[in-house]
Amino acid sequence: MARARNLMVAAGLVAFAAAGMAFPFYMASSRKPVIDPTKPLPPQATFRGPYINTGSRDVGPDVGPQKK
Repeated sequence: MARARNLMVAAGLVAFAAAGMAFPFYMASSRKPVIDPTKPLPPQATFRGPYINTGSRDVGPDVGPQKK
């Protein structure tokens, strides 16, 4: 019983991973664009713009000479 259950879980995980890896290819192959270029961007998309790169960290001020 435990072996059969492990095989079912493993098969489910493989199927889930395969679907997740295939999704970008499916979206790229669709003929319809994801965002309609004729319409303005929704507020969520314009609000997210400045926060796209929030994962980067500031290394601090430059210690070398500043050229102007």
